[in-house]
Amino acid sequence: MDLPTPDTPVSVPGAAAVPSAAAGSAAAGSAAAGSAGESAQAFDPSEPPPTVDQVKLALRRVKDPDLNLNIIDLGLVYDIAVDDRSVKVDMSLTSPACPSGPQLMGDAERAARAVPGVRDVAVNLVWSPMWSPDRIEPRVRAYMGF
Repeated sequence: MDLPTPDTPVSVPGAAAVPSAAAGSAAAGSAAAGSAGESAQAFDPSEPPPTVDQVKLALRRVKDPDLNLNIIDLGLVYDIAVDDRSVKVDMSLTSPACPSGPQLMGDAERAARAVPGVRDVAVNLVWSPMWSPDRIEPRVRAYMGF
């Protein structure tokens, strides 16, 4: 398996496309949600655009399954950018061989997509700078004994 180099961002597309109201029917929306095993939130243009703080709050619900800590407090999220209704998340993993990487990135994408007003989400895996325990939130580091 080829791993990306430290300077190569990797984008993880969404698990299931949400059909637009004009292009799809309610049945198509149900099929997309059912095939993904979760409810898909259709984009609502009447919602105000999301904020960085809303996306950050949503990403706090994404937990590393091994450490049972959220990816924000672990310092895995390096940047959140919101451009109108498009969200870009740059994040890393605790190591390039992290077995939970695909799960964490998929969960991050789903959490960001669930924020009201979000139309598009891109989650990029970045390796520069490499993650270290110094990136963990200070209060969490103290709790962990670091």
